[in-house]
Amino acid sequence: MKNSVFILQDRAIIYINGPDAKDFLQNLISNDINKVTDNSSCFASLLTPQGKFLFEFIVAKHKSGFFIDCEKNQSDEIFKQLSLYKIRSKVEILNLSNEFVVASFGYEKYLSIEGSKDILGFTFKYREDPIILDPRNKNLGARLIINLEKLYLSLKKLDLKDDKIENYYIQSHNLGIVPKNLNQLQNKLFGIECNYEELNGIDFKKGCYIGQENTARIKLKNKLSKRLLPIKVIKGELSENEKIYNNNIEIGKVLISNDYPFGLIKYQDENFNKDQTFKSENGTFKVFIPQWLKI
Repeated sequence: MKNSVFILQDRAIIYINGPDAKDFLQNLISNDINKVTDNSSCFASLLTPQGKFLFEFIVAKHKSGFFIDCEKNQSDEIFKQLSLYKIRSKVEILNLSNEFVVASFGYEKYLSIEGSKDILGFTFKYREDPIILDPRNKNLGARLIINLEKLYLSLKKLDLKDDKIENYYIQSHNLGIVPKNLNQLQNKLFGIECNYEELNGIDFKKGCYIGQENTARIKLKNKLSKRLLPIKVIKGELSENEKIYNNNIEIGKVLISNDYPFGLIKYQDENFNKDQTFKSENGTFKVFIPQWLKI
């Protein structure tokens, strides 16, 4: 429905502020912080030094600092990791999850709001609060980052009606974009295998950041042979880390096994065909390739 809104209570807001905030983030994240302005936000990740996935988030400008819109289950770890890297940097890191909330609504509704532009990551203020066209994919709609006290008045003024968060998860999974349970991916695959290039989460032209060396090497040497792809269960159930088979030949591994499952798939393997039915120990399922992923 055009006027549906999802209150993403499973998201957290971390605020990074201070004279060194921009340089601090630029040295850590996979995207270019210079893309983040009052009118533009970006999607980015924080990787291990080896380039493995740790965290992902949306970065938006707020006053003299930056909002980090991340999964709540990852927020404490992100906070600790950022604090660890802080060292002598003049930055303040605050967890504002008790004050701010993220609400998501559809692309069509977003375009109907005065001031919106059809540009991924485009950001503008609505009653002083940022509305962002999701920088990953416009079919995920827009996000409003807002003080909890102002939330329901703004939703009323925008004529938005509260919808079940499960419908947002289903929509995201159907698009092939992980909606939750990101901790199940940690250290198990490279950031580039999470399709971050196609989701506008990696900048290959920026300078060094943590994990940059391996990320660039995989890209330059065309070594990307596995990708994170969504799974639709036909029968049975999945378990985290179990192997995926086609005709008794292993072609991947289940990484997220819950309601919105994903697997790391050897998509270039001759035994992979997206039209086939695959098996794990206790389930049969299809693996699908999202439309935006041109492979």
